[in-house]
Formats: sequence, C-alpha cells, structure tokens
Amino acid sequence: MTETVDVPIIAPEIPVYAHPGDAGADLVASESIRLEPGQRALVGTGVRIALPEGHLAFVVPRSGLAAKHGITIVNAPGTVDAGYRGEIKVALLNTDTQNAYDVVAGDRIAQLIVLPVPRARFIPVDELPDSPRGEGGFGSTGYQNGVQA
Repeated sequence: MTETVDVPIIAPEIPVYAHPGDAGADLVASESIRLEPGQRALVGTGVRIALPEGHLAFVVPRSGLAAKHGITIVNAPGTVDAGYRGEIKVALLNTDTQNAYDVVAGDRIAQLIVLPVPRARFIPVDELPDSPRGEGGFGSTGYQNGVQA
C-alpha cells in the first residue's frame, strides 16, 4: 500500500500524476518563454507548497522533453525543503545546439516528487568501516562489453 502525505498547496493548476503508480506529479509552466539553443531560463509554475516536516520535494526533468527536444533541468534534481514557501520555479536548459524550444503557459515542464527524508546525525570518527566499493569514485565500477557499468 502506498503511503499518502497531505501537502497544502496554492497553485493556479494543481500538479497531477499522469498514471497510477507514477512517482512524479506534473508541474506546468505559468508563463511562456522561448529557449534558444544552449539557453537556460527560470520558469515559474505558480505552485507554492507547505511540505510537512521530515519531507522534501525533488523537481526533476520530464523524460519526453529531454529525449525529444533536449530540454532538461540545470540543477536536477532541484530540492524543495520543508520550510520553503515561495513559488517553485524550474531552471530549464535547452541542450539542443540548433533548435529553439518554445515553452507555452500550461505546458508540462517538470515533475515533482515528494519524499520522506530522515534527519542525519553526523558522528565524527577517526576511521570509516570498510565496504566492497571502498574509495572507488566516478567510473570505478568499470566496463562491461565496451559500455561503462
């Protein structure tokens, strides 16, 4: 069973889940803009929320916009903290090197994912426990059949 959390919201258009079981609810643009090739812009959604303490929201790209038009989010995922009460804006980037992209008010531009998040207690130690990965960083898991794993 999926847990539900109540999130008070002020919005011209309430985010909706496109399909049952979807993790992200669609955020729509509240303004129209043109993104030239390589250009980025902060696009308003008109959405303001009051997340319960112990929760956060991630603003993430829409896969269709990325795959079809090269539109992504600069700081993905954008983090909305529980104490933030301002408008959720999306930092869109047009990665297409040749074609501009027009965002029209009402277009779905991102998804909002609400998650519970525990508060970490950082405990200073002199040494960390071992792990199978150890200190391996970027690309440390190697390649399989010529493709990075």
